[in-house]
Amino acid sequence: EGMGQLRIVTGGIQLSGQAMVLDALIASSIRSRRGQPITVESSRNFTVNTRDQNGKVVNRLFLGNDRLECQARGFRVTDTRGTVLFSADRKEVVVGAEVLRVTGNGGAVFDGTVQTPLVRADSGNELRLESPTRSLEVRAPQGVLMESRAGDISASCLTDLKLQSVAGAVRLDSANVFLPSLKTAAPTPVPQPQQSTPRGVHTTRHEIYQLCVCSNGKLFLAPPEGLCAADDDSNVCR
Repeated sequence: EGMGQLRIVTGGIQLSGQAMVLDALIASSIRSRRGQPITVESSRNFTVNTRDQNGKVVNRLFLGNDRLECQARGFRVTDTRGTVLFSADRKEVVVGAEVLRVTGNGGAVFDGTVQTPLVRADSGNELRLESPTRSLEVRAPQGVLMESRAGDISASCLTDLKLQSVAGAVRLDSANVFLPSLKTAAPTPVPQPQQSTPRGVHTTRHEIYQLCVCSNGKLFLAPPEGLCAADDDSNVCR
């Protein structure tokens, strides 16, 4: 029958109250009574190990006073339907949830490359892609889309901002295009060939042109003294 609250039943031992293990407890299964929770408590730390057929520890779960450590070849979290919500191994970390939300004020910091089909800010907040000490590169095999439906898009840098298209065109599709900080200059008159230049005076010619626009929005250059118009026979505005 057993002793005290410890009874020998079919298939194992049944304990009705609390049990204090002073050394080691070896069992193939530990479960609570039907409808009752089970609690495992340790005064210092708690460790769960699994071993292979040679007795080597292959998985370990350590719960200490200030940390939780998991040692395994792979870690996976799934929902009730079996869908992977989070998995991690030596090769990659996969987040299978519909939305990955980072609520810290510092945002998310990545040391390597980030591959994602969508980067979106939370409702009512701004989206900022920033590299404090190095360059920032956004690359896609088919296209890169930056869209702001209710605000502005700002791009700023310290030196040069370069827009380059190898096989296509750079299109500015807007009713108003402003270049408020362009410098203005007047072309330096060039002396005629029959005129002599005074000794010690060097005349220089600056390559200055007019910036003209076609009816379809295409830009072209014209001489500074001429009319800002393209010839009908030329392919400038085509």
